[in-house]
Amino acid sequence: MDKDKTGFAGRHRWLLITLGSVLAVVLLASFGSMRDEVIPVRAAAVQRSSIRSSISTNGKIEPAQNFEAHAPVNTTVRRLLVREGDHVKKGQLLLQLDDADARSLAARAAAQVKGAQADVQAIEKGGSQEELLTLQTQIVKAKTDRDAAQRSLEALRRLQQKGAASIGEVKEAESLLQRDQADLDLLQQKQKDRYSKPEVDKVEAQKSQAQAAYDAAADTLHRSNVAAPFDGVVYLLPVKQGAYVQAGDLLLQEADLSHLLVRAYVDEPDIGRLTKGQKTEVTWDAMPGRIWTGTVATLPATVKLRGTRNVGEATIALENEDYKLLPNTNVSVNIIIAQHDNVLTIPREALRQDESGPYVFQITNDKLHRHEVGVAASNLTKVEVSSGLTDKDMVALNSTSNMKSLRDGSPVKVVQ
Repeated sequence: MDKDKTGFAGRHRWLLITLGSVLAVVLLASFGSMRDEVIPVRAAAVQRSSIRSSISTNGKIEPAQNFEAHAPVNTTVRRLLVREGDHVKKGQLLLQLDDADARSLAARAAAQVKGAQADVQAIEKGGSQEELLTLQTQIVKAKTDRDAAQRSLEALRRLQQKGAASIGEVKEAESLLQRDQADLDLLQQKQKDRYSKPEVDKVEAQKSQAQAAYDAAADTLHRSNVAAPFDGVVYLLPVKQGAYVQAGDLLLQEADLSHLLVRAYVDEPDIGRLTKGQKTEVTWDAMPGRIWTGTVATLPATVKLRGTRNVGEATIALENEDYKLLPNTNVSVNIIIAQHDNVLTIPREALRQDESGPYVFQITNDKLHRHEVGVAASNLTKVEVSSGLTDKDMVALNSTSNMKSLRDGSPVKVVQ
């Protein structure tokens, strides 16, 4: 069998070579025909138009200036002077708590402060008025006794010189003078430094403690009568008159609703595009068609996980003159990154990218020509072309045939 095969190959070798050559020619011709075949493409002209680049996200409304009142102690709501939604003026009394206990504590603390101040003054003066008078009397008596002892000693010394007094009498007089002088020195020292440093520190501490107790009682009393700290709107009032509240419970919230903040949640890849002062448009589903404008006030300080998103929180200052937007509402946010007018633009699908940079396929004389371009602003539908094209140039979008791809130099036919 091997001999038959070898003989067949030998006998028909030229036939096989001829068939191979013919097949190669057919394949080359077919490939050349495919290369030269006209590709149907969709195309668009380079146009001058306006383009806006923006970041779209969501956010939440919060007051720019907000006041919250909380119960300072366990008590009851004695009087409600406003209702939810009321516009109030700075200093206007809004709510009163039962402050009987607070007043009692304040009075007791005030008495303690006065007592502590009296103790401090007594220390500074060396004692109370009665103690000072008693001490002064004792000092005067001690000086009198010492002076009398001094005169008696001098008289005995003169008599001793005349032999009329003994040495023992002189010694006894000297001892009496020393004792009287010591008593006077002790009283004078007591008048000068009556209290030791630990005693002074103790009284000073008692004064500070009494003052702190009074300040706390006065603060409780002040917070039991809630007044508006600025002109605004009472937008939350969760308590009722006569209700019992515990220390720390929220009593009411007031805000200036003409100036709001939007806390916008910007996805991490877009954070680098933010700058302060960028124009922002805010919409609310509850009022379709209404747009509030604002500006970026603060930039994200960190990235947080919010649901499944990594976001930075930017704040947007917003004017709300008609008070239609409400705190804690969820809104849509559109931050304008760039807006250029009368610039060259192309559809976004016309722009291509590879390792050498962005490019387009320009259509000239029914053929594709690769052109590298410079781009600036972009959005979901358009791209601004800063270099590489001129007004009215035609660029290819895509082929209408799934079997054919666009290549530099390919012949094309523009179709709708």
